[in-house]
Amino acid sequence: MTLTCFKAYDIRGRLGIDLDESIAFRIGRGFARALDARRVVLGRDVRASSAALSDAVARALIAEGAEVLDLGLSGTEEMYFATTHFGACGGICVTASHNPMDYNGMKMVRAASAPLDAQTGLATVRALAEADAFGPARNGGHRRDVSAMARGAYVARVLSFVDIAALQPLRIVVNAGNGAAGPTFDAIAEALAAQDAPLQFIRMHHEPDGGFPHGIPNPLLPENRPPTARRVRQEGADMGVAWDGDFDRCFLFDHRGDFVDGEYVVGLLAGVFLAREPGATIIHDPRVIWNTLDVVQRAGGRAVQARTGHAFVKQAMRDHGAVYGGEMSAHHYFRDFVHCDSGMIPWLMIAQAISCQGPLASLLAAQRAAFPSSGEINFTLADPEAAIGRVVSAFEPLAKGIDQTDGTSMDMGAWRFNLRSSNTEPVVRLNVETRGADPAPLVAQIAAVLVP
Repeated sequence: MTLTCFKAYDIRGRLGIDLDESIAFRIGRGFARALDARRVVLGRDVRASSAALSDAVARALIAEGAEVLDLGLSGTEEMYFATTHFGACGGICVTASHNPMDYNGMKMVRAASAPLDAQTGLATVRALAEADAFGPARNGGHRRDVSAMARGAYVARVLSFVDIAALQPLRIVVNAGNGAAGPTFDAIAEALAAQDAPLQFIRMHHEPDGGFPHGIPNPLLPENRPPTARRVRQEGADMGVAWDGDFDRCFLFDHRGDFVDGEYVVGLLAGVFLAREPGATIIHDPRVIWNTLDVVQRAGGRAVQARTGHAFVKQAMRDHGAVYGGEMSAHHYFRDFVHCDSGMIPWLMIAQAISCQGPLASLLAAQRAAFPSSGEINFTLADPEAAIGRVVSAFEPLAKGIDQTDGTSMDMGAWRFNLRSSNTEPVVRLNVETRGADPAPLVAQIAAVLVP
């Protein structure tokens, strides 16, 4: 049986078509067998189907003789942290993050929270699950609730990234999107209050609800941002924070309610880490780079480019000993958080930066002016490959440099663009950045070639 839910670096599929409890059971046994796993951390998001799928995975792991350390409702990053914290052989979070309601999936890591290599680790899990030739259950497997212990250790690690004594009184709007973020955030807020942190939080869409009454939480989409922006302005808040469904990404709004594009957050966090560790290495993705390169160069750091995607960035973090890595899509990776991404650490670090240096808008003003960007623009096209070919043919003669690390990036001197096709749908994604100019006319030039 061919399993269509296996994607490049995780599992994602339509319920009842690509993924169901029986398939989840096979994947769980394949995961345990591929990693020879004796101990596995298991978490799940708030989707209506996640509890049943998680139970199926747990039964499979137990059938393979593994100890299942159950986090219950949790964020993907809590699974990442717990995998290393408990010395587990691997970890699984049942989640579809920001995908549509009829989807679910799994994110997986091996020992030390390292990504499963797509060509070997994940391929082995897939081959075993498709063959479904596991034989009788093994002895010794069992399931243990470690949710309270794991969350306490996780909260302590997250708070270790900030100096709580340096925090000033701030009002912060937090939008959990009815995803998994609410309970974890509350644990962090409680720990902050216990240490007299002067932060006031205005919660919205906070209760976990797998029906997502306010829509699937994905603040990367512009149409999903206005509720948070309005609330920031209404409350006179210093900052707004919104998360996706499994909260491994967080999105920021300044005190005016303006959305902060991901590349500027990457630059800001890179600067914070380089102030702490001069000369450190920063990982970035290839889509929008000039702001990050400028910040890292001025701070005396070393910038290393990695392919887009969590598996590539996590491996680059390890390979280069990087202190921090960031993608413009709001994934932020931290050496001291098991080299993995977190949606809770970034907003805390930004709160400290605001406390010490002033409003977020002021911290970003110079960089926004120096390196304006278009944001990611998606084009649905019948033939993405042909459309990209037209753009390459039109602009290559004028380009000062071409990079194909991820899609096609062209440096035109005063401006730069990255164009890449989606792996899962007939969509072409465009990002344009400039040296001080309005990117809109340049976007229009490229769009005219993409969609003649």
